[in-house]
Amino acid sequence: MIDHLGLSVADFARARAFYDAVMPTLGAACVMAVTAEETGGTYEGAGYGRGGKPSFWVGSGGRTKGSLHVAFVADSRDAVDAFYAAAMAAGATDNGAPSVREHYHPNYYAAFVLDPDGHNIEAVCHLPPAGA
Repeated sequence: MIDHLGLSVADFARARAFYDAVMPTLGAACVMAVTAEETGGTYEGAGYGRGGKPSFWVGSGGRTKGSLHVAFVADSRDAVDAFYAAAMAAGATDNGAPSVREHYHPNYYAAFVLDPDGHNIEAVCHLPPAGA
């Protein structure tokens, strides 16, 4: 249903460094970038995704008003753990360490962090533990 989502950020370089560090833990990377020159001098952005398709963008323009919650699919519980560790090392604020959230369902394994702009960013795996 959603093709892509974009966040305007207060400090594009800081946000790009954060997501460049975090997204590989989920098997994603910056697959497209646009410069201010390419967009008429007002916007620069980085698009993250898998298989060459950007699905999540961060870009200049000032912090998005309010805070958003974005949940990324993790292919394993280990990926959730790696996401959380990378996010914390990249300057995130803890908003929920990796664990099962049974109130959603018995295999809902997730971690939550606040990114540099204060958005609630989640990595979630819906699979049972390996070997279960």
